[in-house]
Amino acid sequence: MAQRLRPVGPEFVETAPVRLVFTRDMAAAPGAVFQALAEDLEGWPAWFSAVSSARPTEGGREVRLRGGTRFEETILAAKAPELYAYRVDVTNTPGARAWVEEWRLTPAGTGTRVRMTFALDGTAAFRLVCRLIRPGVGRAFRTAVTALDRRLR
Repeated sequence: MAQRLRPVGPEFVETAPVRLVFTRDMAAAPGAVFQALAEDLEGWPAWFSAVSSARPTEGGREVRLRGGTRFEETILAAKAPELYAYRVDVTNTPGARAWVEEWRLTPAGTGTRVRMTFALDGTAAFRLVCRLIRPGVGRAFRTAVTALDRRLR
């Protein structure tokens, strides 16, 4: 069953009880990466295998993952080419109470260093599961960024 989460702002990325942070370098330039993240939502399933669909909504996005997880999100920041962040407002993820994802892009030589932060809060069980799945989420992030880099070449 879908539930509405606590509305938090971009500062939640620094204060969340659970923060999962992943970094990966890409050959693609920051502008191209930003465009793929923020402007080509329908293209996400082509490079992020966990995503089955993504579409823009008024002020946000609707994302569905393989397996049935759903998100209704609000864009918190879209500052080309360095920052794209969104808050999950509604999800069917059990135990979630607040959730922000931030993609920070910085030049790295001729390419881009991508840092993604999952900022999360929820029940004790939700927080524990988030910590336990960190390795799998990290693998999914690295695989997705590698696939996006190939797509942008």
